[in-house]
Amino acid sequence: MKLSTGTKSKFIIKEVALKKRISVGDFQISEEERAVINEVLDSGRISEWKKVKEFENLFAEYIGTKYCVTVNSGTSALIVGLSALINDSRFIKVRKGSKVITTPLTYAATINAIVLTGLEPVFVDIDPYTFSLLPQKIEEHLEKANDPENYSIILPVHLMGYPCDMDEINRIALKYDLIVLEDSAQAHGSYYKGQRTGSLSLLSIFSFYIAHNIQAGEMGAVVTNDEKLISLMRKLKANGRICDCPVCTRPNGYCPYFPRDEDDDFDPRFVHDTIGYNFKIMEFEAALGVSQLKKADFIFEERQNNVRFLNEHLIKYSDVLQLPAFSKDVSYLAYPIVVKEDSRFSKKYLREQLEKNGIENRPLFGCIPTQQPAYDYLKGEYEGKIPDAEYIGKNAFYIGCHQYLNQDDLEYIVDIFDKIFSQSTQTQHLL
Repeated sequence: MKLSTGTKSKFIIKEVALKKRISVGDFQISEEERAVINEVLDSGRISEWKKVKEFENLFAEYIGTKYCVTVNSGTSALIVGLSALINDSRFIKVRKGSKVITTPLTYAATINAIVLTGLEPVFVDIDPYTFSLLPQKIEEHLEKANDPENYSIILPVHLMGYPCDMDEINRIALKYDLIVLEDSAQAHGSYYKGQRTGSLSLLSIFSFYIAHNIQAGEMGAVVTNDEKLISLMRKLKANGRICDCPVCTRPNGYCPYFPRDEDDDFDPRFVHDTIGYNFKIMEFEAALGVSQLKKADFIFEERQNNVRFLNEHLIKYSDVLQLPAFSKDVSYLAYPIVVKEDSRFSKKYLREQLEKNGIENRPLFGCIPTQQPAYDYLKGEYEGKIPDAEYIGKNAFYIGCHQYLNQDDLEYIVDIFDKIFSQSTQTQHLL
């Protein structure tokens, strides 16, 4: 749909906007999804069972790790992963109060999990083009730190699907005896030098929230090659019970934790040797996840095609807008846009105009220690010291690039940007 810029076409755009809504994310229920949900219902078992185990096996294979454990959200995955490191006696540096170097530009869940598990977040600046944690900033910080022995973890976030420089991050971690935990919540399928993100460190977390690339509504996962960690995480997600079986075998007459005495006082499902959480999921989410994994290549290709199309048609505004860098290795969560310093429009105005014309958009999370109210207590420490994260947090937003957008949707997005920028001579819209 290509519209001209005359008076009549503006009226048409307005009329279309009343009917058209382009969402940041979407989830469309096909016959396949209906079939797997009905399969769960027909099984008579909706709590964790065979579908959960199937998804965990398939997802571990997909990412390239030995093990996967599912939980009820990406936030829970972070909490379980961090808690496992704290509880594992092999990692003596990871203890309550120790410091975690991470990015200031991320969804709040990343930092919330660090704080909620009793760890201390430490922020260094980012690459303003890929939003990734900068290794040189990590190393500079550690070289100047008065208490390097109190640092325990580096937690890079592959934001918007862009992989961090994991070779350098792992090198620094080895040099300073630190653990690396990847937050790959927004990057399932992204590649870094031929390997998928999530397979590049000791453990990694994922989210399968409704707007993400692989969707299940609400679900998270942790992947690792470490057998002891996966066992510990299975316990932690289930209130710390002593057994870590992905599917209970007791109904089949076999249990690796068989009762120790004739009185049957020892049921491993109700004996707890760790203080844990209830982060278990239901079969429905796992079933949807299995269905989505079958479409993963199609999903990522469609998202890449949509990013490529939008870049090609919006590059004429690259003097005032920073468009997302395109790479075939990136599994795009969305289409991030940064308003440049010399732009004649503010982020606020652009977002309002897009919303008025039916194009949903979201801010790029904000700079956690200086722009998120929950972390106001850190503002004095970090304000002005992480300038790129602060600039991106204030001036970036994103629109959808998901696989359900059609050609008409993409052309409509371009037309609306054209409409907005054609009004540049109207002084009331200037910064």
